[in-house]
Amino acid sequence: MIRMGRSSKTEQTNDSAYQPKQTTDSNSLYPAGNAASNRAVSESESMARDIKEGRLSGFIGSGTVLTGETTFQAMLRVDGHLTGHVSSEDGTLIVGSTGRVDANIQVAAATINGTVNGDIVATERLELGRTAHVVGNIQTPRLLMEDGAILEGSCSMIKARETMERRIAEANAPKITNELAPFQENEPNGYFELNDDETAEAATN
Repeated sequence: MIRMGRSSKTEQTNDSAYQPKQTTDSNSLYPAGNAASNRAVSESESMARDIKEGRLSGFIGSGTVLTGETTFQAMLRVDGHLTGHVSSEDGTLIVGSTGRVDANIQVAAATINGTVNGDIVATERLELGRTAHVVGNIQTPRLLMEDGAILEGSCSMIKARETMERRIAEANAPKITNELAPFQENEPNGYFELNDDETAEAATN
């Protein structure tokens, strides 16, 4: 019997000849560089989103040096060099990985990924990224500090305790009001009513 077709040896040889070569992903050779690139892309995307949504009210680009007192609303991003004093009652300060701020900062919230030489007071929250380097004292009720961030100074979270006590008091306020409700319904003016005999006795005494 004659079998038409390729032999098993030929099939193995041809299959091995057409096997695709394994390629090495260049991204796996440079994980650190890719991490930095991804971080830069994420920062760019974040900035583009803030601009599109109208939340970014000010921007100091890389290579720009600004000196003086800076007051802003909404959000300020610093990728350059800012010196002097920075303040905002309700705003958010963002210092990029290439940003440097040599100033005392008083804002509602701050996200630091660059270098800050000065004290930071954030009345709501403060975030220190992995590339952050802060030389100064910080005061905030909420602190988020990633692995790799450097803080050379003291950290005060006294307001956090005050905020917690205020929240507890506000939470207990309705309970106290409900307990006093029956008395307030009987005495709407907040005084106890005396009858004529009790009034006469009180006047005699």
